[in-house]
Amino acid sequence: MNTFRFNKSKTTTLVPSPEPPADPGANGETSSLTSNPRSSPDPPSSPDPPSSLDPDDKSEDVDLSSTEYARRGRELMRLINNLRSMGADTMIDLPSIVVIGGQSAGKSSLVEAVSGVNVPRDSGTCTRCPMECTMSSSAKTWSCTIKLRFDYDSSGRALVRSKEVAFGAAITNRDDVDIWLRRAQAAILNPHTPSENFHKKTVTELRTINSTSSLKFSRNVVAVAIEDPDAIDLSFVDLPGLIQNEEQEIIDLVQELTVKAISRPNTIILTTIPMSDDMQNQQSVRLAREADPSGERTIGVLTKPDTLGQGAVSARKMWLDVIEGREHTLEHGYYCVRLPDDAQRAQRLSRIAFQKLAGEYFDKTPPWSEATDRGRFGIPAFVSDISALLVKHIEKSLPKLKQDVDRLLASCLEDLSALPAPLSSDPQIEVLGKINDFCAAFKSVVDGTSSDKKLAQRNRALYATFKRDIRGTAPDFRPFENPENYTPFDTLEPDETLGDRDPGVQTMGLSEVRQTIKDSIAWELPNNLPYEAKTRLISQFTTLWTAPAERCLTAVNEVLDDVIQGLMETHFGRFKVLQELVSDLISPDVDEAKSRARGAMKETLELEVRPNYTQNTHYLQSLREKWLSKYRLGRKNPNHYLSQAGYQGLTADDLPRLRPQNPDAFEDELIVMADVRAYFHVAYKRVIDHIPLKIEHSLHQALAGKLSVTLLQSLIIDTTARGDFAERMAELASEDPVVALKRDHLQARRARLHEYRRKLVNFFA
Repeated sequence: MNTFRFNKSKTTTLVPSPEPPADPGANGETSSLTSNPRSSPDPPSSPDPPSSLDPDDKSEDVDLSSTEYARRGRELMRLINNLRSMGADTMIDLPSIVVIGGQSAGKSSLVEAVSGVNVPRDSGTCTRCPMECTMSSSAKTWSCTIKLRFDYDSSGRALVRSKEVAFGAAITNRDDVDIWLRRAQAAILNPHTPSENFHKKTVTELRTINSTSSLKFSRNVVAVAIEDPDAIDLSFVDLPGLIQNEEQEIIDLVQELTVKAISRPNTIILTTIPMSDDMQNQQSVRLAREADPSGERTIGVLTKPDTLGQGAVSARKMWLDVIEGREHTLEHGYYCVRLPDDAQRAQRLSRIAFQKLAGEYFDKTPPWSEATDRGRFGIPAFVSDISALLVKHIEKSLPKLKQDVDRLLASCLEDLSALPAPLSSDPQIEVLGKINDFCAAFKSVVDGTSSDKKLAQRNRALYATFKRDIRGTAPDFRPFENPENYTPFDTLEPDETLGDRDPGVQTMGLSEVRQTIKDSIAWELPNNLPYEAKTRLISQFTTLWTAPAERCLTAVNEVLDDVIQGLMETHFGRFKVLQELVSDLISPDVDEAKSRARGAMKETLELEVRPNYTQNTHYLQSLREKWLSKYRLGRKNPNHYLSQAGYQGLTADDLPRLRPQNPDAFEDELIVMADVRAYFHVAYKRVIDHIPLKIEHSLHQALAGKLSVTLLQSLIIDTTARGDFAERMAELASEDPVVALKRDHLQARRARLHEYRRKLVNFFA
């Protein structure tokens, strides 16, 4: 437990034992905040605190408030208070002292004793927002000013810019502070009402404010600045008292506010503990222990020692053990204070008189009078010690504060650079430029000359799938009377694969083909195969081509929609009004192109219905001979093909020379099979090129060719119809509110961080 030496002079100031100042710039590293060449990389060390005086020294008392140490302490506190008034506490963890405790723990009396002003404390009054109290001894006369600092909105979210509002004129009569604090809290809890509306309200009027329109609690602060020549420089935050007998929602709100405040690493926790109750029963003690398990930044303030009667011997001994560090130890220990009761307050004694009464109590009442560490009793010792502790804590924290500001500023600048630059050109130029860029980008994507190859690559994959689907509609001819007992004759070459066969393809053997021929005979002369038999068989596979073609076109349309949407987001994403307009304007052109592509595809498929025609006769004849030979071989030896039939070393080119020695009864059927199978291959190779080319030409190329002209024409028509061309252009060039709001927030954050940085740099300059 750290000890503090103190000197009782005219202005009592307690100072910590001298310790070497922490070296904030280890290894000689310089903080990036100290870019000012006149500033030092490390904060200047505070001068050593004055040595304590020998109790027997009769020399003249020293006024410590005028020492270099005291001056340095005031500067440090002023720096932190200035940063806090600028709203820096919402971004960085500023060193602070926070007072917590239950409603009956004597917290309000402690605040009064420390600050020297009365706070609202009558029955039914509940502090519903933090009160920040700053005391300074630099003035020659007493005064008090109150400000309202709004760091959060009514939902508890941090504001983009903190706002500090002066609340009334400076107060010169201590007795007026109570009513002004009540008015200030009412203004905080009613942020939508002008604060000046509360300046003249009476206590009765304040009590009748409609509670339904007021916030139950607020994180915004009533900032009280006290100039008191008899005070010790100090700054602390008084939080609403922890409550139990209220609605659960209110209990949770107060606890959440407390936990959030004391969980910050730079917060010194002052927890008020009434000695009339067990330590284990104190909610504030439990919360402080959870936030600060090691007890490094918690100070216990024991109140109401006079409630322990003469007979409470064991309780008094236990509390003395706590004060002297033998029980429930904390690094900075405990202080015991005796605060005025209601009867004493009614006498309206001065603060000095109250302190004198408390001092006599501790000097004459055992076991407090027998304590070895007399510096742990009374308000003067307590205030002096925590003032010195806060100064030391601020000095130690400054290098980290500078680093935090630099880190936050770098992150803010990075986020800003990730946003598009603010608009600066003429709205008309901006709109037309964006539209031209969009149309050019779409054309380059369609042509495949853009760095983005997604449309071409995705469509090539779809066309490959379409090719496999068409290949799967090949006729399943098997040169046997019972075809189901044999494997399909799908390919001519051993390494050629068919893929998945379309489920609409029928397996046909010799009997099925013969029946088709028979059904097709009309007035043909004998020994003439009816042509209709072949067209019937051809139509069986060409009619299957519509479904895969439709699937292909539907998928291509989806790719087109994705590409257009991506380009729209890229080129108009920050201009939501323009993006919606362009989307509406090009939608008819896109739908028209899709419809045209479907019509072109349908027309291409109809070409394969009739007539069944090709000028690629050489290829057709070659395929016919190969398939006929394959079917004949299979017919001659169904179980073994070339090698098992005795034809060694033959290739596909040798097949046309193979003929059965005896005429086959199914020769006509084999010829029909070969003719139809050969024609399929010719038509298949034709359609798998024609369909993709038709889609590309009638859909993508056509749309890319006319998009720029039609879009600009439609834009002119739209703006003309609305009247004011310039106004419409300005509307279209208006940025996405989300992006604009984010930029505004980041720019405001950057400005605030620059202000904090400047404050810190100037302090060390």
